[in-house]
Amino acid sequence: MTQYAVLIYEAVAPADLPSEVQHAHDRLPDLIAENGGRIVAGLALEQPETATTVRGGLVTDGPFIETKEAVAGVFVLEARDHDHAVKLAELTPIVRGGVEVRPLIGFQTMRPG
Repeated sequence: MTQYAVLIYEAVAPADLPSEVQHAHDRLPDLIAENGGRIVAGLALEQPETATTVRGGLVTDGPFIETKEAVAGVFVLEARDHDHAVKLAELTPIVRGGVEVRPLIGFQTMRPG
């Protein structure tokens, strides 16, 4: 199966998510598995205010762009094809935001030593 990154964009801070949405995120791996996919990894991100951006040698506080929605998390899933990945990503609970699905390019992770 092909791997896809699902970027979660949300306008609500993680601490302010309704409890039913938080619980739905906890159940998402099982729901995706029930629909023929598999979550390989997932991460929630701290608030955008905690970000540091490095671009062209310039280091600044905060996210690179101003927006109502910010990247709140990302997970990697395995799906049969792009259409299947999109259907699985649609299961992601969102309050005021959306998700972006991108195919991953396979590569070996470099390990020290």
